[in-house]
Amino acid sequence: MRDTVIFDFGGVITSSPFEAFNRMERERGLPHDLVRRINAIDPDDNAWARFERAEIDAAGFDSAFAEEARAVGHELRGEDVLALLAGDIRPRMVHALDWLKREGYRIGCITNNVPAGEGAGMARTTEKAAAVAAVLARFDHVIESSKVGIRKPDPRIYTMMCQTLNVAPDRCVYLDDLGINCKPAAELGMIAIKVTGEGQALDALCAALEIAPGHF
Repeated sequence: MRDTVIFDFGGVITSSPFEAFNRMERERGLPHDLVRRINAIDPDDNAWARFERAEIDAAGFDSAFAEEARAVGHELRGEDVLALLAGDIRPRMVHALDWLKREGYRIGCITNNVPAGEGAGMARTTEKAAAVAAVLARFDHVIESSKVGIRKPDPRIYTMMCQTLNVAPDRCVYLDDLGINCKPAAELGMIAIKVTGEGQALDALCAALEIAPGHF
């Protein structure tokens, strides 16, 4: 029986920051998915990876990301990317969290985030930070990469969550909007759901938990 659900935050509980990145790229006349392409270069040790492990600060990320952008022929500061990180909270996802808690499921959150903005959701306003904090308070445990110095897809961060919740991986369902982060969860024995949208994710979650669709 799967009695534990572990969520990514950005792109799952909130709308994907990649949507905001694409809007910015269009507005500035930059190539589509430029930010994604830069972040795919040297993915374990680039500016983004080091910032998510809190090995550099916001100023260091700003300049390091700009250097990586220039290396592929474009001008883009890291600060301009950070301003787009905090997505909008998806209300049906919050409803799902409340339902799961009410029905006795354990719920956790593993988020790759950076030490910028306010709180785990990297919000740029106090109001949004408060809304994110209210959502995060629903989880039994939250692991932030910028606090533990480990980031997905490192298998240790998933194992850390299982140990904290005192649950075996084969009793967990894991949701993330990045396939690379779903792979280690599946290899550990979790049912991994790659999130492409709110409705798709919730339908897949119902199937994984073997409950009738439409609960969320």
